[in-house]
Amino acid sequence: MVMLKVGKLSLVALSVIALTLGGCDGDSGNQKVKAASGVSQTSVKVQTDPSGMTAEQRNVRDRLLMDNKPGSIKHLYVISPLSGQVLIYSTVKGKVTSSGKRLSPRTVAAQDGKFVGSDFGGIPVSIAGMTRRTPEVLEDDGTYGESVPYIYWWDAQGRYHQHFFTEGQIIHVSDQPLQVKSVVLNLETNSTSPPTDK
Repeated sequence: MVMLKVGKLSLVALSVIALTLGGCDGDSGNQKVKAASGVSQTSVKVQTDPSGMTAEQRNVRDRLLMDNKPGSIKHLYVISPLSGQVLIYSTVKGKVTSSGKRLSPRTVAAQDGKFVGSDFGGIPVSIAGMTRRTPEVLEDDGTYGESVPYIYWWDAQGRYHQHFFTEGQIIHVSDQPLQVKSVVLNLETNSTSPPTDK
């Protein structure tokens, strides 16, 4: 009687193993992910440039280099999504920055008012001369934080501007001025204003 129970359990165990292996493509450690349509996940070998970078990595690198180039001037346009009219034009010294960007992380690990040590993990940061750990990751541009409701910048004349988003405005920034028909509010007062089509 005991042998029969063991035999039944063994048959059940063998059936479960067979069903599990049946869902794999030959190698139990290499199971392919499939969509409901039956299409399997695939991969691709990406060709890189001679320096070993992908096009996306090169774009990120070049943007960081351009944003931090001394004396860099860009052109900002706020465009109405309804009419396509340029509402605001301004030069930008360096780059436009989001109000959510910070030089230090917003959160560090703490429990009941006491610092949680290295067993918490996280990234060590110096806050007021003390080492703390944060779950936040330092961005490529050397800041923490995210994009939030407004942006700010300094124009070519060193004047500060701050812009809040309403009604789904389109923000376009370029390193070259665009040919636009008209501008409702031109923040420039000299020859650096954008050319217009006549």
